[in-house]
Amino acid sequence: MKSNFWRNSVGLEPDQDWKREWAAGILSYFASVYIVMVNAAILHDAGMPLRAGMVATLLTAIAGCLLMAFGGKTPIIVVPGMGINAFFTYTLVHSMKLDWREALAVVVLTGVLFAIVAFTSLYRILSEAIPQNLQHAITVGIGLFLTFIGLQKSGIVIAHRTTFVAIGHFSDPAVITSCVTLLLALVLFIRGTRGGLLISMLAGTGLAYLLGAAHLPEQMETGHVFSGYGEVFTGMDWSGIVSLVFWIAVFLLLLIVVFENISLISSQTLMIGRPERFKSSLRALSLANIAAGLFGSSPVVAAAESTAGIAAGGRSGLTSLVTGLLFGATFLFIPLLAYIPDSAIAPILIVIGGLMVQNVREMDLSDMTELFPAFLVMVMIPFTYSIVDGMAFGFITYPIVKLAMGRGKEVPPALYGIAGLFVANFILHALL
Repeated sequence: MKSNFWRNSVGLEPDQDWKREWAAGILSYFASVYIVMVNAAILHDAGMPLRAGMVATLLTAIAGCLLMAFGGKTPIIVVPGMGINAFFTYTLVHSMKLDWREALAVVVLTGVLFAIVAFTSLYRILSEAIPQNLQHAITVGIGLFLTFIGLQKSGIVIAHRTTFVAIGHFSDPAVITSCVTLLLALVLFIRGTRGGLLISMLAGTGLAYLLGAAHLPEQMETGHVFSGYGEVFTGMDWSGIVSLVFWIAVFLLLLIVVFENISLISSQTLMIGRPERFKSSLRALSLANIAAGLFGSSPVVAAAESTAGIAAGGRSGLTSLVTGLLFGATFLFIPLLAYIPDSAIAPILIVIGGLMVQNVREMDLSDMTELFPAFLVMVMIPFTYSIVDGMAFGFITYPIVKLAMGRGKEVPPALYGIAGLFVANFILHALL
């Protein structure tokens, strides 16, 4: 009786092998654990303490995986999303000038709204309001943006006053480390090596210290693992909630979180042959997004790395439960993770950016009224160094070109309102 209760609690069917689920959970962990340091580094760019960012990332991943295990009952791994964390740091904080504490408030409120969307039929309405081409263009644009950030952090590309960007100095040990790590990551990933990104990051770290591109601090950071985390946990600042910028940030983050997770969860539940678990998984993930803001992290997604566990036979929530438990064990290694240098992290951003660009294959490039708005989104996100501004160019252009061709009926009514909000955002920044 107890065995049946346990199986039902995580959605493990009688014909499914729990040993295979455990193995799938372990594989999913090694495929996704790199996110702990990468996400913490991006949160650190927003002004958050690095160690606190690692703690926040781990707690968020644990909560997300447990919610997915018992709520969604699927082998989907929930971690802070790559691309969305870039939106948190480089758009909300750097471009829109929100403090990282205000940005955490945006995350919490977005999570609450996402839960309302997920627990009602609004997710269908919101998803249908944005044309598929624009949805895919956002993912591609963020992928290019991540690639650009990775190239800059690695030193392969540097800012230049006359050419804007220039090739870095390949005699620099940090650049050499980044290039070798990037090549290793690409080879391991393409060969399908389990935990390839993690292996590449660790190998790059060793090479960085060997070449002198990174240096050990004079003394090991002391104190409890959670020391300094108090200012991050529930550290939201709600003082900006009365401003228009705050609500524009909430609206845009909600669009990105909803679009990305609907597509990811839909494909992953189909992969395991359980499309009926889409709703429960989406709802579990919406609650995990509230937890992300409370713990001090950027929003979470149904990780693409979940496919590693699914390919290994993961079919139930037991897989995500095992991964969540292993994330808990990772607290033991937090002091060591702080020694991983940017030259070992940046190449991983480049690889992930390349993976996100794959979405261009899903786009309709034959219709010029669809192509050019999507093209503007893709190129303006990295060129303006702002996800919001990049989206704005495409979302404003889309209804204009459709109306110019006498095809205004093809534009969802809600998209006119969204385009109007982007115009208002431009006007607001011009007046400030």
